[in-house]
Amino acid sequence: MPPSCTRCASPRTLNLETAQRVGVVGSTLLGGAIGAWRATAMTGPLSLAVTRFPLAKLPAAMMGAFAGGQSGSRIAHSLFEQWLPVGSGTPWLCLSCGCTYRDTHPPLAPNA
Repeated sequence: MPPSCTRCASPRTLNLETAQRVGVVGSTLLGGAIGAWRATAMTGPLSLAVTRFPLAKLPAAMMGAFAGGQSGSRIAHSLFEQWLPVGSGTPWLCLSCGCTYRDTHPPLAPNA
């Protein structure tokens, strides 16, 4: 159960560590797709007869995907570093007022 916001007491909060992981993975995939597309983009006119991916472009597509994935990952990581509040504990973002804070209280263990 996420804690309430420390400023407005809203229960609508988002764990920024989880959001950072999802953002980095998504940016890596999107950057990889853009990099592969740029590396294999056709410079000539588009022919309707070409329906298969040319295997000769596969190494270039892999290198483009790798480079694009790395740059997408770095961009997402740097953006989240700006959002994360300083300190220790779990970082939270309030979806109502937009403030960020860290919860230093450990979660309660459920009764078994």
